[in-house]
Amino acid sequence: MRRGSLEYWPHRRAHGQLPRVRSWREDEEGSFSGLVAFKAGMTHVGIMDDSLAPSKGSEVIKAVTVLEVPKTYVYGIRFYRKNHYNYKNSAMAIYDETLAANLGIKKVKHGKSELQGIRDRLGEFSDVRALMFAQASSLSFGNKRTVRFEIHVGGKGIGEKLAFIEGWLGKEVKASDIIREGEYVDISSISKGKGWAGVIKRFGVARLPRKATNKVRHVGTLGPWHPPKVTYMVPQSGHLGYNYRTELNKRVLKVGTQADANSVNPSGGYVNYGNVKNDFIMIAGSLPGSSKRLVRLRKALRNDAPAKKIEITYISLTSKQGA
Repeated sequence: MRRGSLEYWPHRRAHGQLPRVRSWREDEEGSFSGLVAFKAGMTHVGIMDDSLAPSKGSEVIKAVTVLEVPKTYVYGIRFYRKNHYNYKNSAMAIYDETLAANLGIKKVKHGKSELQGIRDRLGEFSDVRALMFAQASSLSFGNKRTVRFEIHVGGKGIGEKLAFIEGWLGKEVKASDIIREGEYVDISSISKGKGWAGVIKRFGVARLPRKATNKVRHVGTLGPWHPPKVTYMVPQSGHLGYNYRTELNKRVLKVGTQADANSVNPSGGYVNYGNVKNDFIMIAGSLPGSSKRLVRLRKALRNDAPAKKIEITYISLTSKQGA
């Protein structure tokens, strides 16, 4: 009898480190709807509980995950146009020539000088988004690959969205410019990869009786005689982990700058990561993936609670090396 869930099926291995975001929150004011970061590790903090629990108003201990945000820049603007199937297709992109050259984009068809002409024909397009990249070489664990990604932008109309992105084109974006302390975000990442696993670990199937067969950690049957095939619902051995996962409504406890990065670095640094050197975000609870994993943050889709800052009484800086 299987005890595993078919909620996530098929158990497909992720194709890349950058998760895909299919839905974004529509804000009326001009703002970026998300950013990327890297998972440094976990620690625990003391906070003043502001929930409706019996511990309201008292100090409680919470496990937190620290994310490091590398230097992030806006290098382009992408325009979208809908076809006759009402499907959104990429129409054109405008780049900052200096940043595009640093990224290795050799042929820039449209530069910033063409923005004035595009403003006169905004009716041709259905949406506009910001092209950004994260300079991962600024991290402590020696990642040399630049992460390029696309971010949805809030605004009342395409004209307001374009004006907002144009103001940031070629500039650095800080974590505090997008995320506020106390608000909720959605986290998309890739879970830990566990390699090949049997049915006991992969689906929680019960072990067979000792006298029933020579095998114990196997399924009792692969199905009936008819239909004469093995269906996809039958638990079998296969790859476990390294899947795209999204967790909703994770609360942001702290958004720090590069100046106060040492306030969250434990003695000896985070295990398999090192010390945080750039802007950082502290999230309540755990997140999918191992250390050094790329994490994508998105403003919460299903939570409109106002951002309410939480008082942090202390941050544990004890060594995590022996944990």
